[in-house]
Amino acid sequence: MPYSLAIFDLDGTLADSFPWFLRTINDVADHFNFRRVADEDIEELRHASSREILARLEVPLWKLPAIARHARRLKAEAAAEISLFAGVETMLRTLAENSVQLALVTSDSEANAREKLGEAASLFAHFDCSASLFGKPAKFRRVIRRAGVEPGKVIAIGDEVRDIEAARATGIACGAVCWGYAAPAALRALGPDHVFERMDEIAPTLAQTGRVG
Repeated sequence: MPYSLAIFDLDGTLADSFPWFLRTINDVADHFNFRRVADEDIEELRHASSREILARLEVPLWKLPAIARHARRLKAEAAAEISLFAGVETMLRTLAENSVQLALVTSDSEANAREKLGEAASLFAHFDCSASLFGKPAKFRRVIRRAGVEPGKVIAIGDEVRDIEAARATGIACGAVCWGYAAPAALRALGPDHVFERMDEIAPTLAQTGRVG
């Protein structure tokens, strides 16, 4: 079905930030005194939920706001190292040209998000950017209200288990991309409405612009 509003995650969905994350996570762990991530831990963590990841790394919830602020600063400093995935701007422009409103919901700052998106930022009608690890449903609801779209015409697209969970909690469709932080098998296990293995599958599916493939 065609959608009227597409809500995108940023890191791991539109922006290729996972390599930067892997280079940075243990410096953050040392700074905030939680467990470091060993190479052999990575694949297991890609199959875990957000709460499971926090438990395994022994991250206290009360530290999350400070960790998020620190991570935003590091991302801003490393902006030149983080690029969009190939095909992102073409996909977003195709959706916008087919009357699909675009929204970005991310825990990163809006300034960082706009810098990563570059010229593609102008294609987005709505931004909801702030640190809130478990607050995506509230962000989705705010964006949907601002967009004035019925939930049945809305889809959220992300690369993590929590993106699917947040969409389900909001009563909207969900799409999972296979090139981000979470393992594709972990995403498929939750039965999202759409699974995207390639960037060029998104626009035809959301706007029914033609055949996928």
